[in-house]
Amino acid sequence: MIKKLIASLCLLASGAAYAAGALVHLDTWPEARGRDLAALQNGARTFVNHCMGCHSAKLMRWNRLNAIGLDERQIRDFLIFGDQKVGDTMSIAMRPADAKQWFGKMPPDMSVISRARTSFDFKGTDYLYTLLRGYYRDAASPTGWNNVVYPNIGMPHILWERQGAREATIEKVHAEAGGKGMVREVAVYDAAGQVSVTRTPVQGPAVEGMTYSFKPVEAAVSRQFDGEVADLVAFLTFMTDPSATTRVRIGVWVLLFLAFFTVIAWWLNREYWKDVK
Repeated sequence: MIKKLIASLCLLASGAAYAAGALVHLDTWPEARGRDLAALQNGARTFVNHCMGCHSAKLMRWNRLNAIGLDERQIRDFLIFGDQKVGDTMSIAMRPADAKQWFGKMPPDMSVISRARTSFDFKGTDYLYTLLRGYYRDAASPTGWNNVVYPNIGMPHILWERQGAREATIEKVHAEAGGKGMVREVAVYDAAGQVSVTRTPVQGPAVEGMTYSFKPVEAAVSRQFDGEVADLVAFLTFMTDPSATTRVRIGVWVLLFLAFFTVIAWWLNREYWKDVK
């Protein structure tokens, strides 16, 4: 009974992990971007120009961008579109009722998206970095796009012009219908979204899963796009905890003070009690 219970729990855990994208290879986000002010500023520009039409960041105020090296004039002149003030939150004009009619639901707020997408299996930054770079053309999709991390995603590829055209090869190993064994399915999507699929039975034991690869038409454009997405993820991570850098800096000084104070306290204690001993 205990063995069956453990096996059931493992199956449930693996299923949840696969649904969340843990069994799909996630690329590692370059964390150095999160400490680069230029990258953070570029990420803020990308977010405002391409994401804020649908996604708000209502827990973030515009003036918190001072922490990434932007003054109020730069924020007001280059990032705020409309009549919002620098002290306002980063909200959008789209009403929830309209969003539900157009998209089926309100697009998620981006204030803490990096933390919300973090799980025991992967970092939220890696998930977002791979998701935003994981789009490929799919003529059968309602939006014309699909995603390796989030299959049948409802959000279109808003950055497709910056990424450039590319081909996608997706290989899946799964159980064949009717319990006839395992099958390997390889789908090749061209730059227009047309797909050719080949299926071959798997001989011997096999593990279910999915692998993918992309072949960009212009490699240089693709590499530049990867950098832009890395900057965007850096900014999304910054919004999750905009005071992180300041908190770490203050924490270092606090630890140095405590170390110095400990030495002084030890010396005073020794001087006060040396005659008593």
